[in-house]
Amino acid sequence: MFGYLTLSPEGLTREQQERYQMYYCGLCRALGERFGPAGRVILSNDMTFLCILLTSLYEPEDAAGDGRCLPHPVRKRGFVRNQFTDYCADMNVALAYHKCQDDWKDDRSLAGRMEAGLLRKSYEQVRRRYPDVCETIESCLHEIALLEKSGHIAPDEPAQLTARMLGRIFRHQPDFWADTLQGMGEALGRFIYLMDAYDDLDSDLKRKRYNPLREMAGQEDFETLCQEALSLLIGECAQAFELLPLVKDVDILRNILYAGVWAKYQMKQSAKEKQTVRGKGRGLTQKEGRG
Repeated sequence: MFGYLTLSPEGLTREQQERYQMYYCGLCRALGERFGPAGRVILSNDMTFLCILLTSLYEPEDAAGDGRCLPHPVRKRGFVRNQFTDYCADMNVALAYHKCQDDWKDDRSLAGRMEAGLLRKSYEQVRRRYPDVCETIESCLHEIALLEKSGHIAPDEPAQLTARMLGRIFRHQPDFWADTLQGMGEALGRFIYLMDAYDDLDSDLKRKRYNPLREMAGQEDFETLCQEALSLLIGECAQAFELLPLVKDVDILRNILYAGVWAKYQMKQSAKEKQTVRGKGRGLTQKEGRG
């Protein structure tokens, strides 16, 4: 479901890209220390974004350093950690565990089943630390599964459930900024659900799997409708984001929200354009052959 909050290298200095990598490595280290080697495998860009966001907003004291690790045994890499790194590591485990469960239920993925088994004890630890957050995640995913099983075709309801789930994760603590963070997470959740459905549409149609956009796919204005809806949703997220008094690393966050989130969409559009060009080329060749 996730994986859209990625960094776009364009528009950032080398120092800013390295700064992002330090957060990424810090989260990786936290996952390894808290959950063992299996934790590092599930490292996500999404929770790296949340870690940078919470750090920029609350400005905790960072613990920076460098060192070698199993993926990078030769060259030392810098990292930064703080109180939000551990929270994001826990949320990373919670989301990854349920994704693996879904992979097994939806596609009978043996890899998903095995990985869920490896993460079960880790998830139980997270659930003890954050029972209310995990209950929200479980409840939302259960309701989404019921909608999908029923063949529900409108994307609004499952998108709103994804919004509630991500909004609760973003609402880290009950303070003045909690509502704004929750609103940002909710808008981002709706965007991610719709983007994921759009990204998976072709493969879902081929494999006859559930996709809330399948009924709309044949419409002439389908692409325009999707682009407009996605732009509106990420705009709502950006509106909440800009209310936060962020200074530190704000350019990195804006890069992800305004450019990085569109990376997979742009790749898909580029692939469609190439396919169209190839199709026109074959058509011209056939005409020449008949001539």
